[in-house]
Amino acid sequence: MLTIQRRLAYAFILLLGLAWIFLSADKNAASFAGTTAAPHQGFLAPDFSLPTTDGETIRLSDLRGQAVLINLWATWCPPCRAEMPAIEKIYNEYKDRGFIVLAIDMTYQDDASEIPPFVQEHGLTFPILLDESAIVGRAYQLRSLPSSFFITREGIINEVVIGGPMAEALLRTRVEEILK
Repeated sequence: MLTIQRRLAYAFILLLGLAWIFLSADKNAASFAGTTAAPHQGFLAPDFSLPTTDGETIRLSDLRGQAVLINLWATWCPPCRAEMPAIEKIYNEYKDRGFIVLAIDMTYQDDASEIPPFVQEHGLTFPILLDESAIVGRAYQLRSLPSSFFITREGIINEVVIGGPMAEALLRTRVEEILK
């Protein structure tokens, strides 16, 4: 038999889960699920070209020959915040072997002024791209933040991870797979 304290704890956990669902909902009705087939394992990653916070432009297809982690995130997203230190650590460990992280802020549903403090707070050194017009959000059918796509040197999606935060061990395993 459950004690009153346990029942209250379970109710509290349920309320936290419902609150997270509400807070992480697509407030701009910008979810693109169902419009076309979602990018998935074994298929060529949809190409895109986006500006970085440094004013450069990065095109995914120009990175062929490198293993790429595309991480879709926003500054307001708690799981995104939680996984960034592990992504930065893995990036620093593997960048000399041809690994790159493209952290794509869903700027169309985020506050761009929050990005520089976020980057500084987490000491991020990989490129931060700005999806101001939902180009990548549409192409990759953003359903939930964070969403991560592990792409081989040939440009093929090897793994898709929806939600987070991703653990360092999961990141390491997936990165080693795409570096083969």
